[in-house]
Amino acid sequence: MRTINQIIAVVSLLVLVSCSGGNKTKPAESAVETVSKSAIADINDEAQKLLKYLEESGDYVNGRNFPSLIKASAVNHELAGNIKIIDLRSPEAFAKGHIKGAVNLEFSKIPDYFSNVIKPFEFDKIVMVCKSGQTSSYATSLLRLMGYGNVYAMRWGMSGWNKDFGSGSWGDAVSDKFEGKLDTAENVRAAASDFPQMDTGKTTGEEILAARFKDLFAAGSEGAFITADQVFEQPRNFYTVNFERKDKYDAGHIPGAVRYKTNGTLGIVAEMQSIPTDKDAAIYCGTGHNSAFVTAYLRLFGYNAKTVMYGNNAFMHSKMLKDKALLSWLPFTDAEIGNFAYVKN
Repeated sequence: MRTINQIIAVVSLLVLVSCSGGNKTKPAESAVETVSKSAIADINDEAQKLLKYLEESGDYVNGRNFPSLIKASAVNHELAGNIKIIDLRSPEAFAKGHIKGAVNLEFSKIPDYFSNVIKPFEFDKIVMVCKSGQTSSYATSLLRLMGYGNVYAMRWGMSGWNKDFGSGSWGDAVSDKFEGKLDTAENVRAAASDFPQMDTGKTTGEEILAARFKDLFAAGSEGAFITADQVFEQPRNFYTVNFERKDKYDAGHIPGAVRYKTNGTLGIVAEMQSIPTDKDAAIYCGTGHNSAFVTAYLRLFGYNAKTVMYGNNAFMHSKMLKDKALLSWLPFTDAEIGNFAYVKN
């Protein structure tokens, strides 16, 4: 009898394992689904809804098109095609020289322009341009998150289009000023906390996104940027985020900077919860382009994030040149500047 009972027990166990899937790998869980498992702090309702909506809308920030940058040479090659160029510089700078066919647009006017002036998806590409590529990267990130999947930022801005536009931008930005003050220690992340309270009053993720999108453009772009001087001179005033590969981080970073993975941070609850909400977050990368895309995402959720303009180029340019082959740095040099034609008003 004992033997029969043992056989029945074994069969029952096998059936149970078979029905439960055994040791099969579970499908990947979304950021929102793992909230209760991986996050220490609770997430407010609006942040949860926005996270879920962005994920269900394509999870742009974790896709291969993030960040959406395009070289000046590619823009020049496609000028005769179905392309729209939007220049975000001042009217004075635009009048002194711009890409043929470009329209000059104030940053705060972008949402209205996309909604009421043009039909965005009639173009193969919409290219955002500014003097350095920093503001256009920030704007492009917001537009992409809003669903405009054909928008790109031109790398290096107009500084990469022609040498005549380098003054006051990349031509003056590269520096070794703080190369001797770099840190090599691995710094610890902050304790987990709730996402910022956005307080839009909206009830769906789509509505929350639209409200935040409108608010960020209305606020202008100035608050989204910070200089390397400000961060190095008062590092304790910022929670500094290094958005680079580990080998680049280990080679030297801003004192106190904490490294976050380039493809494993945005939209991931446990990662984002370690970015404080009661302190300015200084985000930086090699050029300021990628970090501007990241900054836009964080500011969408209410974080007081700011991009360190020009990234590592602004404070360790010589080191980037020396270790370019070893660490795949992208230092700005004359080789990045095109000799493309422009027109004047």
